[in-house]
Amino acid sequence: MTPPVLQAEQLSRHYRVRRGLFAEPATVQALADVSFDVYAGRTLAIVGESGCGKSTLARLLTMIEPPTAGTLRVDAQPVPAVVAALPPQLRRAVQIVFQNPYGALNPRQTVGAALTEPLRVHHESDARGREDAARRMLRQVGLRDEHYDRYPHMFSGGQRQRIAIARALMLRPRALVLDEPVSALDVSIRAQVLNLLTDLQQSLGVAYVFISHDLSVVRHVADEVAVMYLGRIVEQAPRDALFDAPQHPYTQALLSATPTVDRAARRQRTVLRGELPSPLNPPTGCAFHTRCPVALPRCAQERPALAGTHRVACWLRQA
Repeated sequence: MTPPVLQAEQLSRHYRVRRGLFAEPATVQALADVSFDVYAGRTLAIVGESGCGKSTLARLLTMIEPPTAGTLRVDAQPVPAVVAALPPQLRRAVQIVFQNPYGALNPRQTVGAALTEPLRVHHESDARGREDAARRMLRQVGLRDEHYDRYPHMFSGGQRQRIAIARALMLRPRALVLDEPVSALDVSIRAQVLNLLTDLQQSLGVAYVFISHDLSVVRHVADEVAVMYLGRIVEQAPRDALFDAPQHPYTQALLSATPTVDRAARRQRTVLRGELPSPLNPPTGCAFHTRCPVALPRCAQERPALAGTHRVACWLRQA
């Protein structure tokens, strides 16, 4: 069997933060024991509330930051713990598309310069070869040759995101991390960009890690979905299995809050009480037990592990 393009094993990321002049520094547990595999031509969606660790995971997968613990492999090759020691082939293998298309591009740089810069940094081809590759990529993302010499302010948000996608693909990466790639776009443009991403994946065979809070978008693009809560994956399953029969109470609450015009698809609303706990002092046992409407006494004492083919971390499902 073909090995996964991305393989995360027990990835954790902690930060030391100051709490005042005389207080001891505290540790923020932003990510804890996250494991998954992503294969070529497949999409893993990461969903959850703000503050659950999605963006921290994106920084680890793109090797912007090293994990505090755990191992990340790209095409079965372990990523070194020291970011500065990354070999060029690993650095180019995973690229990222950011949420905000207005902030992702240098306003003083033409589109052509933005697209050819990754090739120049990695010493690929000559100037003419880099320009030809950039023009081909522009056409591949639905733009025209005449856009090559224009500046970002001359484009709409949807066009800018197409440029950002083109730039991420210039180095022919094995995987793309898509951090809320359509949330800043008009609703009318989102479907176009999502369809473009699907077409590019089919033609290039690239793996996607799609980070989003919009479950309707996730259902459209994902092959597998991982639900995160307070830095941990609490449920992971193929898309249809998770949407048709969610097992974790947190997943059920998220899906019940998703708006839909289909009456048959509407779920009974599950309202979560209380605030998301602080990662400075996470609850003992299952982190969700402080807000869970069906928590057992055991939930406050012991943390359940992800178990089963439909992976779920919940004592109620493992009883």
